[in-house]
Amino acid sequence: MEPTDNQLFEPEFLNLEYFFGKIYYFFVNLFNPTHIPSNFGIIIKFILAIFAIFFIFIIAYSFVRLLEIRKREHEYYHHEIEEYRRKQAEKEREKAQKGGTLNQRWDTVLQYLFSENFGDWKLAVIEADAMLEGLIDQLGFKGEGLGEKLKMANQENFKNLSLAWEAHIVRNKIVHEGQNFNLSHHEAKRIIALYEQIFREYGYI
Repeated sequence: MEPTDNQLFEPEFLNLEYFFGKIYYFFVNLFNPTHIPSNFGIIIKFILAIFAIFFIFIIAYSFVRLLEIRKREHEYYHHEIEEYRRKQAEKEREKAQKGGTLNQRWDTVLQYLFSENFGDWKLAVIEADAMLEGLIDQLGFKGEGLGEKLKMANQENFKNLSLAWEAHIVRNKIVHEGQNFNLSHHEAKRIIALYEQIFREYGYI
């Protein structure tokens, strides 16, 4: 007599050992190399290669995008700095026209700086350096020449010392190397901006 549906779930009809044995052999056979198709490994390698190429592409794309972002940031900040310097130079020229600068020698520096003659850009640095020596003298530093006087200063009694040295070194290159020293207009503006920062700190212009 055939067992009914209810009888199938009774303990004498439910062979747990047979049931779990079937599950065990299923997973054993699943990972048995003899049951895996011969081309299965090739398929897996192909899929992994596709994933590897995909991730390499993502990494390369991200790297290129990062470089582009950094380049745009650099161009943006460079533009902002140049725009700020241009506006400051315009203000200085307006003051110079109105006679509003506190030091008339600074007017001369700006005239040299915005000259069409590239040789005048060097004169702007030389004149600004001479002004710096005058300021250093007023602050009481002693020595033979500006270089010696700057050596007597430190960050405590002259906090713009590093700016002064940076600008003065360029001045020395102009004087000692002469025509062999190439000073671009951009670099001349940057150096004059250093002098300006020092002079404004002490109300010298």
